[in-house]
Amino acid sequence: MNIKQSGEASEQLAVSDQQETAADWSCMLTAFALDKNKVLYIKIYEHFAPKIKAYIIRLGMVQTTAEELMQDTMLSVWRKSHLFNASKAGASTWIFTLARNRSIDWMRKQKYPEYSIDNWEEEPDENVDTAEQTITADRMAKIITQLPEKQGQVIYMSFYEGRSHVEISARLGIPLGSVKSRIRLASQKIQMIWKNQQ
Repeated sequence: MNIKQSGEASEQLAVSDQQETAADWSCMLTAFALDKNKVLYIKIYEHFAPKIKAYIIRLGMVQTTAEELMQDTMLSVWRKSHLFNASKAGASTWIFTLARNRSIDWMRKQKYPEYSIDNWEEEPDENVDTAEQTITADRMAKIITQLPEKQGQVIYMSFYEGRSHVEISARLGIPLGSVKSRIRLASQKIQMIWKNQQ
């Protein structure tokens, strides 16, 4: 398929009712990168979005997460279409690579949350003065009250009640990823407030 004028090609490809080949999709994506034709994008979206979602579900994601990652992938197609090079990969390969990378990034964030409370100890240190422990505990309790309610709730349940992330998820009826995200955000805010108060 020859694209001499991207606007004309976009319209012709967008209204075509026949089955597109891999080369046609690559031409469409190339044309879209040139002029950001919305009609052409809708055609690309309608073709690839369900396939991307099914692919992400096969990677082991739940329906809602797959939907979110699919939307994120298709938004990347809009934003990064200028990076597509048909001589290096077909449109399908390029779009599925975006989806795969988004999914891997999401899994890494969920599997390896980046939160920690420095020097948290399960057992009290017998060498520490109990008065100092009381002051520290009071200070921490005041900081937790400064957090958004949802973040304070998961911090309290995790560190004061000793509940696992799975237990918190089940008890609050929210996804496990949301629990981890709230704890990570709360931990960052706690560290920031703690440092600012010193």
